[in-house]
Amino acid sequence: MADLADGILGNFELARGEGIALLNQASFSTAYGALAFADATVLLDTLDAAGALDLEAFGANQSVLHPRVGEVRPYPGLQSTLVRLRELLAGSEVEARALQDPVSFRTLAHVNGGARDALDFVGGQIAIELNAAQSNPLVLIDEEQVISVGNFEIQPFATALDFARLALAPVITSAAERAVKLLQAPLTGLPEGLGARPALAESALSEFGIAAQAFAAEARLLAQPVSFENVSTTQAEGLEDRMTMAPLAARRLEAMVELGARVVSIELLLAAQACDLRGSRLGAGTDALRGKVRSFAPFLDEGDILPDLELLVDEIRSGRLLG
Repeated sequence: MADLADGILGNFELARGEGIALLNQASFSTAYGALAFADATVLLDTLDAAGALDLEAFGANQSVLHPRVGEVRPYPGLQSTLVRLRELLAGSEVEARALQDPVSFRTLAHVNGGARDALDFVGGQIAIELNAAQSNPLVLIDEEQVISVGNFEIQPFATALDFARLALAPVITSAAERAVKLLQAPLTGLPEGLGARPALAESALSEFGIAAQAFAAEARLLAQPVSFENVSTTQAEGLEDRMTMAPLAARRLEAMVELGARVVSIELLLAAQACDLRGSRLGAGTDALRGKVRSFAPFLDEGDILPDLELLVDEIRSGRLLG
């Protein structure tokens, strides 16, 4: 931490008490976790938008977004997600193909909304930590005291990072499930694998379903909490007998976001292909999203090579896809 602070600040003049704050290992955990959390919020916004495009791609029953859904079950995240999905789909003329669609379509707002509530809580914990004194000792300038304290203990922060991953895992899993459903002709009424026409000898986009499920499986493994670990060291004669594992919690969240972005890139590609095949008028928001996806991955015609989605992944990670 001393090397890091020196490399960033150089000969910058510090005020009283600032030196120990820069040396505190909690500073690294807080910064890493805050950056990972910011990326997670961008991912969730993109998952909402991709989910809206899924509904049109599948020909799903959009009655699941009725305002009363949130009124009778008043979770703030559910309510705000319902509003956002309806805004994205405004103007859509896609007709419902069935009364009840697969659960991953029907519960889109509930799963994403639950993650929204969780991330709102996590954001509050991060805001506290970013503005807190994590020092040991704690320098009380106004009282002219230096007191020994355990403010370097950031268990609330580490637990919040675990909570964020637990909340994101079902969202990523549901996105992967919807992507796979879009590839299945008996469910969508479209060509198998979203091929350019029925009964193609080639597998069209089917291979992307395997990739989406693989990324989602790895993301679920990263959801395992780590903040309950308790490890001691031999430093300071064994006094350092507790750690929150917050850096690992942050690293796992960042890795989960990377995997989630890859799932979403596949989800968006398949949804755009399905919407093009279906040919119905999309909502204003979802049509704009489809157009952006098409700038990175054109319609897959018969005999075309599967597109490289790395540029689309970068666009998702940066937040540029949503403008």
